[in-house]
Amino acid sequence: MTPRYTRWLVLLGLWSLIGWVLSVEVYFNVRVREPEVSFSMVAFPQYVRAFYWALLTPLVLSLRVSVPLSRGRWLGGIGFHLATSFLVMAVFFLVRMVFILVSEGETLAGFWDTAHRSFFGRNLIDMAFYWAVLAFGYVQQLHQRVKNEELKAAQLESKLMETELKSLKQQLHPHFLFNTLNTISVLVREKRNDEAVHLLARLSVLLRMSLDSTRVHEVTLRQEMEFLEPYLEIQQVRFLDRLSVKTEISPEALEARIPNLLLQPIVENAIVHGIAGKSGPGKVQIAGTVRDGNLFLEVRDDGPGFKTLGHRRVKEGIGLSNTRERLAKIYGSRCQLLLRSELGLGTCVQIVLPFRT
Repeated sequence: MTPRYTRWLVLLGLWSLIGWVLSVEVYFNVRVREPEVSFSMVAFPQYVRAFYWALLTPLVLSLRVSVPLSRGRWLGGIGFHLATSFLVMAVFFLVRMVFILVSEGETLAGFWDTAHRSFFGRNLIDMAFYWAVLAFGYVQQLHQRVKNEELKAAQLESKLMETELKSLKQQLHPHFLFNTLNTISVLVREKRNDEAVHLLARLSVLLRMSLDSTRVHEVTLRQEMEFLEPYLEIQQVRFLDRLSVKTEISPEALEARIPNLLLQPIVENAIVHGIAGKSGPGKVQIAGTVRDGNLFLEVRDDGPGFKTLGHRRVKEGIGLSNTRERLAKIYGSRCQLLLRSELGLGTCVQIVLPFRT
């Protein structure tokens, strides 16, 4: 069913409900004076009124747009709708009087005198209906405006996340590409052509995966690890036997959804600030488990570490700060990023996220 017909059905349903409420009210009022009155006799004119307003509602909503209440510094708009609401009420009342007189076999000779004597305060309910429809139109307009603002905010947030993601990729590319190409040139000079070709192939895979996921804000942990695989292979070639990587990720955790490029800057920090700062071999561990509805991620290195001052947060680099801000925007208070380090024992970054598949 099209939205247009759906709106009409909702409109008819609403005015049918109002007709029923009016019928019940009038029925019990009349029954006090005329106990033998039937509900159908009372309900018929009330449902005629409700159907009349079901037909008029689109017209009133259209008039609200054409002649807003604020027209003519409010005086013109309010005056126009007061006059129109009175006209709508008067037309319904007079047409109903004609119908009653004709159906009862009376002449229209004294029509205006009869109409004057038959008018009572309850007829003003049609003016109230008119202004209620106007109010509904303004509420609907306000609701639509709020929805549009929410949509714009969501689109802006999406663009901001996309920009941040591109920024992360741009941070990855320059120095990483320079170091990788420098390593390849060293391998070529040393006649280690097979290793140079392998490194170029891994670099090509990494760049292709990076370009393919430019607009992807969220990936599975499995996809994130597939992206990290060529990156870590390239780094292991650069550091030779000084870098070893160990991953311990449960099968359930691999299916968890996480922000794209969440682990890459953290792993890069572990290598650049942890392993590169050691004179001997170093190890990077990447772990992931699911407990109590949360995903626990951990990146640990056995580098030189640093001394923390009690519970005060240490000064973080750009990569870690950006990651913390991204998580806060996406998850709010439902996530945690903890940094722990001990001098001479290495550094550990722990991330806790809601587990979603």
